[in-house]
Amino acid sequence: MPEKLENKLIHIIESDKWMTNILKIVRDLNLKDCWIGAGFVRNKVWDEKHGKDRSELNDIDIIFFDKSNLTKKFDLEIECKLRNLNPKLNWSVKNQARMHIRNGHKQYADCNKAISFWPETATSIAVRLNFKNKIEYIAPYGLEDLFNLLVVPTPKFDLTIYKNRIEKKNWKDKWNELEIKTGYNNG
Repeated sequence: MPEKLENKLIHIIESDKWMTNILKIVRDLNLKDCWIGAGFVRNKVWDEKHGKDRSELNDIDIIFFDKSNLTKKFDLEIECKLRNLNPKLNWSVKNQARMHIRNGHKQYADCNKAISFWPETATSIAVRLNFKNKIEYIAPYGLEDLFNLLVVPTPKFDLTIYKNRIEKKNWKDKWNELEIKTGYNNG
């Protein structure tokens, strides 16, 4: 089943010219271990599963992993470059090599490890376009929850913050077929 979901994910993204253009812009920055994640992927799949046009995104979450420059200023410089390339989008760039400090965790080894600490399993997914124009993805918890419309907290995320986030996001109004779990192993 995972291979079929992988093929579905890749097809959904490859079929969206807007997404592939954004992936090309980000790829051409040549950042180390660089991906676009969170709502960029999640919302697209949920929209597809609900037969909707593209939902509006708060931002485009770009993550990369580069220990050679851990300053927030570097992230902001990349955001500025991206705004110059496409000022209509709200770019959010975060070097995951420093995010463990903000989050109070041990240092992450790479972006895959870093996103394993994101709030929901369906959000902990990121994609990129490689230089052979092929879509690649990372998903520490797999793709099943995303495609099954399950909102489940990741085991490493604070449940109180998760519940507040779910309440604020109001996703059920936008995607009424979602099943939102309030804990790690319950309904």
